[in-house]
Amino acid sequence: MTYILSAGVLLAFALVIFCVVRWWNLRCIGVTPVPLFTFIAILFTSGLDVGLIMFPLSEFPTYADTAASPEYGFTNPLAIEFGFWGFLIWAFYFLTSFYFCVIEPRVRFFEIPLVKIVNNIVIIGTCAFTASLFLVYLPGYIPEIGDGESVVATFYLIVFVVILAAAYSSTDIKYVKVLSVGSTWLFAALIVGLAIYGGVGPGAFGESLSNIGGYFANLHRFVLPFNDYHAFYLFWWFAWSIMIGQFTSRFVGGLRTWQLLGALLVFPSIPLAIWFSVLYFYHQNGISTEGAVNIAMIVVGVTFVINSLDSLIRLYSDNLSITVARFGKAPYVVGNVAVLFGLTLLFQNQWLQIQWIGAVVVGLYFACLIFIFVTKGGEVMAIEASPPERELDFTRIEKVH
Repeated sequence: MTYILSAGVLLAFALVIFCVVRWWNLRCIGVTPVPLFTFIAILFTSGLDVGLIMFPLSEFPTYADTAASPEYGFTNPLAIEFGFWGFLIWAFYFLTSFYFCVIEPRVRFFEIPLVKIVNNIVIIGTCAFTASLFLVYLPGYIPEIGDGESVVATFYLIVFVVILAAAYSSTDIKYVKVLSVGSTWLFAALIVGLAIYGGVGPGAFGESLSNIGGYFANLHRFVLPFNDYHAFYLFWWFAWSIMIGQFTSRFVGGLRTWQLLGALLVFPSIPLAIWFSVLYFYHQNGISTEGAVNIAMIVVGVTFVINSLDSLIRLYSDNLSITVARFGKAPYVVGNVAVLFGLTLLFQNQWLQIQWIGAVVVGLYFACLIFIFVTKGGEVMAIEASPPERELDFTRIEKVH
């Protein structure tokens, strides 16, 4: 599996470099272009899940214990955490967003029946994995329920309600947009609230934030997997990459290729750096998050889960023509909830693993590239702009505004 992952990572970064060099100044336009802030909000809240809220405080001690895990000794725990979530890894999303904006309309690889089926199985499976993570980590954040470790009936109910809310939200694209922007502001409020509660002043925050320099000084170490846990994260990012690119590409609003790359690398990394720095201060100073802080984190975690799931439910439902217009709202919601909750239980019991899904996505990367070389190479290399109909529609929108 490590060889498959390493080949996929190297291919992805090679393609990023190629696309940026070849189409540096090409204007990227989605089918539903939105302003930059809305696009970043949709990308950030759709492309990240509850792990962002729940993982860091449990992972910092592991990264700090270099006696047990010497592979983490090349830098500090905050830099490791940021490296698993931020900056360079977002190049995956740039690649897929650019592809679905500019190349897929000419290639239509993901409309091939077998590819379409596989891609949507990946999306549905990753949705269930997101919900299963939430289920597994709930006991530690609500220790008042149960023994603080075991998953009890109440947690299953909470996850069921979250999936239900996501399925309902996915019935109308306006809910997805509103929830994305709202989640972004709620996340910002959580950061500010935790900083005030923990007494993270400007000096302490700056000292904590400076540790992220260890990531940029060791950027090359994060390209290929340096242990099994890093490999797990990379497989996880691969599992998300195609579907997030397919969804968020709809909302790209005329950014040039280099601007799209910069936006995806930089804008999401800023709140990640701030969030991790605040949590690292908590870790270093032994500040407890029990009580109100845990509740606040759970609330934001819930919104992130709903936001991630509703985007992906919307995506695979549209891809498979399982729409509200076709089946009605009640059957649509009930069907999605039944499938996702059932798969969530399978992931929670380790019958399914995200590494398998990530490996399938790596296979899709290679299959798509081969398909382009064999059937559409000349047409793709001749691309000089986004699809003409999108250019025309975007020009009209610009004139109106």
